[in-house]
Amino acid sequence: MSDEKARMPQRVFLVVVDESEELMVALRYACRRAVRTGGRVALLYVIEPEAFLHWASAERLRDEEHRAQAEQRLQELSSKVVDWTGDMPTLYIRRGLRRDELLKLLDEEPNISVLVLGSAKGRRGPGPLITALTRKYAGRLHIPLTIVPGSLTDEQIEALT
Repeated sequence: MSDEKARMPQRVFLVVVDESEELMVALRYACRRAVRTGGRVALLYVIEPEAFLHWASAERLRDEEHRAQAEQRLQELSSKVVDWTGDMPTLYIRRGLRRDELLKLLDEEPNISVLVLGSAKGRRGPGPLITALTRKYAGRLHIPLTIVPGSLTDEQIEALT
């Protein structure tokens, strides 16, 4: 490996975790790109606020449940990333609104170089995060946004990457 290549920072492909079908397509794409470019994958899970809880103890319990769910989901996805790339992903868990926490993370982490999101299938539109980031918040992005069609097959992803 040349000295110049050794000094270059590793490309980090960030995937935002949610419960959509298209998440797995975006994750697969990010993993393939990371393998092909010598990069890494990062996963962001945002615990979004719920309606007001009156009792502090109930709120604390709910926070603990959400944190456990986030950790379990990230563990499941991390195992896929390791299978597909051979590397453990970088994991982020945040609390707040998904869009806001994503934008904060991108501002705070200069190593993240590409945001990979899966677009919803069908007539629902691309999804609220993609809609926000390609319209009102497009000017806040300082890295490329890759939108992967949620209908891509593994074979199509392989051919594209």
